[in-house]
Amino acid sequence: MRLWLFLRLWSALWHIGLPVVLIYLWKRGRKDPLYARHLGERFGRYRPRLPGAVWIHAVSLGEIRSAVPLVRALLDRGEVVVTTHFTPAGRREAERVFAPEIASGRLVAVWVPFETTWAYRGFFRAFRPKLGLVMEIEIWPRMIFAARKARVPLLMCNAQYPSDSMARDARFGVRPALMRGFAGALVKSDLQAERFASVGVSNITVTGELRFDQPIPAEQLAAGARLRTGLAGSRRIIAFASVTEPEEALFLSATQAILATENPPLILFIPRAPERFDDVARLLDGLGVRVARRSVDLTADFIRRDFAPVDVLLGDSLGEMYFYLSLADRVVVGGGFQPKGSHNIIEPLALRRPVIVGPHIQTIEYPAVEAIAAGVCLQTSAERLVADVMNWPDPAPETITRFVAAHSGAAARTVQAIAPLLRP
Repeated sequence: MRLWLFLRLWSALWHIGLPVVLIYLWKRGRKDPLYARHLGERFGRYRPRLPGAVWIHAVSLGEIRSAVPLVRALLDRGEVVVTTHFTPAGRREAERVFAPEIASGRLVAVWVPFETTWAYRGFFRAFRPKLGLVMEIEIWPRMIFAARKARVPLLMCNAQYPSDSMARDARFGVRPALMRGFAGALVKSDLQAERFASVGVSNITVTGELRFDQPIPAEQLAAGARLRTGLAGSRRIIAFASVTEPEEALFLSATQAILATENPPLILFIPRAPERFDDVARLLDGLGVRVARRSVDLTADFIRRDFAPVDVLLGDSLGEMYFYLSLADRVVVGGGFQPKGSHNIIEPLALRRPVIVGPHIQTIEYPAVEAIAAGVCLQTSAERLVADVMNWPDPAPETITRFVAAHSGAAARTVQAIAPLLRP
């Protein structure tokens, strides 16, 4: 009864609030026009039709990047794919990565419909998917029950159930009931399987973390190798990656302290949000250190415009994280020094770089717990950050190699798990 009442309230709120949502999209569209384009898709009206597609919902940039190896594996099997997104970042990435498949009619990237039964009815009429895979732990009530009504198996994919989410759900209790509406869950680890099972989710398969299978752009690695010596000489390079706004003061203080040491390393400072690039540049200038900006002091193909000595390279670009990480000797991943939780550590590990994270790792519990146990990741505090950056002994590269190899292969395991649903 409580779930039924929640769904009624949810539907009422969406219908009443649709004008507000449209105003939100219009306002966002003034900064990014893609928000306001293809508006009919959000109402369930789709010009591209791809019957029998495998449906992958990847709400934004991080989710579609996780899905790339899985989409590739499905396309290699001869499947056709529809990806749904809510943000322009996710849709653009799908259109960029899969441009040849879109041109050949094997994949389409569209907006996810609004959370209404009638909008989803249009989506299912256009694509008649064999099954749906929802990346990470996106819980959209109408999506779940519209899929059930359309007899489309909908599974959580690359799923994890963070400990803080479990604690909240124990108090309020609606989300576990919604998760039980999925046809199953493809999860990252045995611990995650236990957590989903504890709230009544059935048909659980441990498939691993898809990010371990992500393709690494060779051109960015080559650019990093070319630039490394001219940028830093024999100095070590420390990357502060995905620094969130609440952490900026901590990392700026750490930068100043590290650069005050004898024979200091060069610092890569990479803010998480692009709207913070200019503000962080001003804050770094205020430290009195020599700062270069990726957007100003390097050409489009990563060539330095001059060779003046620098102390800090500000990573003020998007889509080039592997370039920055390839320059680094060790990487401090942001997010974990504030309560919302750490960002992804898999990219630096994939490049065999040791990683340091903050105390809040609930968002990356897998693979952070396993990486810490293996000695390839160090969990530290704000108070110990500088000391650990400077003094933590590097793990052997082969240790990181073995760790990454042991946790790869999730795309193949996911395809194997859903193979019975892929039949015509």
